[in-house]
Amino acid sequence: MPSSTAGLTDAILALAFIGDLSMGRSTDHSRRAACLAGWLARECGADLAAQNHARATALLRWSGCTANASGFAELLGDDVAAREAMMAQTLPPLSTQTQSLIVPLALIHCEVSGDVAATMGMPARVVESLRNVFERLDGKGMPGGRVGDSIPETVFFVNVASDLEILAHAHGRDNARTFLRSQSGTKYPAQLVEVAVRQADHWLDALETDAPDTHTWQLAEHGNGADVPLSLLADVTELKLPWLAGFSRRTADLASRTALSLSLDVDTQAQLHAAALLHGIGRAALPNRLWETDGKLSADQWEKVRLVPYWSARAAKQINGLRQTAELASYAYERLDGSGYFRGVAGAALTTPQRILAAVVAFEAMLAERPWRHAHSFDEAAGLIAREADAGKFDPEIVAAVVATAQGQTLRPRTAASGTGSLLSPREVDVLRQISAGLSNKEAARALALSPSTVRTHVESIFRKLDCSTRAAATLKALTAGLL
Repeated sequence: MPSSTAGLTDAILALAFIGDLSMGRSTDHSRRAACLAGWLARECGADLAAQNHARATALLRWSGCTANASGFAELLGDDVAAREAMMAQTLPPLSTQTQSLIVPLALIHCEVSGDVAATMGMPARVVESLRNVFERLDGKGMPGGRVGDSIPETVFFVNVASDLEILAHAHGRDNARTFLRSQSGTKYPAQLVEVAVRQADHWLDALETDAPDTHTWQLAEHGNGADVPLSLLADVTELKLPWLAGFSRRTADLASRTALSLSLDVDTQAQLHAAALLHGIGRAALPNRLWETDGKLSADQWEKVRLVPYWSARAAKQINGLRQTAELASYAYERLDGSGYFRGVAGAALTTPQRILAAVVAFEAMLAERPWRHAHSFDEAAGLIAREADAGKFDPEIVAAVVATAQGQTLRPRTAASGTGSLLSPREVDVLRQISAGLSNKEAARALALSPSTVRTHVESIFRKLDCSTRAAATLKALTAGLL
């Protein structure tokens, strides 16, 4: 099977792109905030390493926001719009009870973003900063209520920069400066506020004149030198919808095997594997309640769904190292008869790899359970996609290869990665699969014919063995280890 990877800087930029989508921000927000954080650190006397720590932390700041999207959707309705309004300070005041419920969501965010950085081999300062990115100087932050010097200075560089970027865009520069001054000595150190207020116009003018020059940032020098698996980007995206966990991995596996069965060259197999891992990153831009709509979508909802591959195409334009991969990924929902999206291209305009990707994504979706329907059996899915091929939506020869390849795969049992597979007991793996799909302890107990207290004991053991404290973090580690 191909091993799809990206360079560290490209992976960081992709995670920033996904995070910006999930937070309802423009897709250059994190880059702009990273510029500001680096400049602020430099102006305050930080060395080059510390400046790059601030840039990396700003770029990865929202990498944990997909993990708590379901919690925000339940709490505030629209997880994307509500968090965009929260950061822009246009959200109506929240009740004390609602504010208290945000604390565990902040914990999920910080734990996952810290784990993402650790998985990529980022330095300890970046990991620690991400685990504490919502803390305040006065101890009134989240999730741990740390105070003063116990908070990494990088956190303050990033928070001042992010607030300046967001509020200047939402309310104008004068109002942004007024807010920074109001938080001086409470949310962040007064010295940083003085510098940011003094330099705000100069820095923001510079950002308006030139796009952030990420090529000059020495982010890669501060990692472990290894490339990052694209599966990590897929996993982070799919944390947004627990029932989606592992979907892009399965799609990538089937896509590359189908290409092999059709005697396509090794490069094409690798391109398909990588594109399948990235095909769903645009889902982050849409609220969870849309994805979990029961019944037929409205015309307006469908227009939003059609943007999913568009965002993959936008990633291709913004991340040079992933240009070819993201461009192919953006064809995942095109159809041979022109009825697909977002381009609506048809016939000879669709290449063989594009046709394979579209057929594989559709077939894997048919085999998966969704909130609005049960999973189709293998035979049902095979019949359904064959009928769609007969109707002109898919290439019949490619559909036949996809089904035959998938049928062969079902004969091979999945094996867990040796490290984590031996760490967890078989029953713990069973429980992990259930909670990773979004089931509560009671629902998992019912599915496994166990008592809720037994499931709770297994969950506590899983958390201890995987060194995490939230289900989202356990899910991410399980996906990375090949358990899901």
